[in-house]
Amino acid sequence: MLSHIDPSPTLVFLSKVVEKVVDVRLSDHMNRHHLLPVFQSAYRPRHSTETALARIMNDMILVVDDGRVGALTLLDLSAAFDTVDHSVLTNVMRKRFSVSGKALGWVEEYMRDRSQAVHVNSNESASAVLKFGVPQGSVLGPKIFIDYAEDVSEIFSQHDLSHHLFADDMQCLCCGKPAEVPYMVTRIENCVAHVCTWCATKRLVDKN
Repeated sequence: MLSHIDPSPTLVFLSKVVEKVVDVRLSDHMNRHHLLPVFQSAYRPRHSTETALARIMNDMILVVDDGRVGALTLLDLSAAFDTVDHSVLTNVMRKRFSVSGKALGWVEEYMRDRSQAVHVNSNESASAVLKFGVPQGSVLGPKIFIDYAEDVSEIFSQHDLSHHLFADDMQCLCCGKPAEVPYMVTRIENCVAHVCTWCATKRLVDKN
């Protein structure tokens, strides 16, 4: 007699295998066409917190050695992975990364009809369909987020600020002569305001 075998571990395993295959192909597409920012250190081969810290430290040391002053601004998006808009993501994948056809359809299906419920002791809430966020604990979730947010790099470049990104963390550096500090502050304020506007277009902030 065969005992009952719970199929869920197998399904989870197969899901992660499929996600890994998609991740490899998508990453190959991004790398071949240089579609991700150079200074994004998260979830990429040979990129890590170490490379991010090394660049930031090096930039600050060079500023000081040159007799200038530097202002480092650190931005952290709150619960950013949970606020990714699925419809905006589809447009990003199509327009920014030229993902189309069956590949784009797979991404849409991957994000669609996900739900969540809250368990407290023996009580469980009603299930709610998720229209936002990337799957937590998945292979693709973090990669999808950095693809979703890669164009923020262009904002820092527009304001001529040195920057580095790590997942949902952003660091930008403004430097100049001591007499230029008021001008530096204005540049940073303008850049941060621009980033806030960008966040609103990507639905990465709560507007309520």
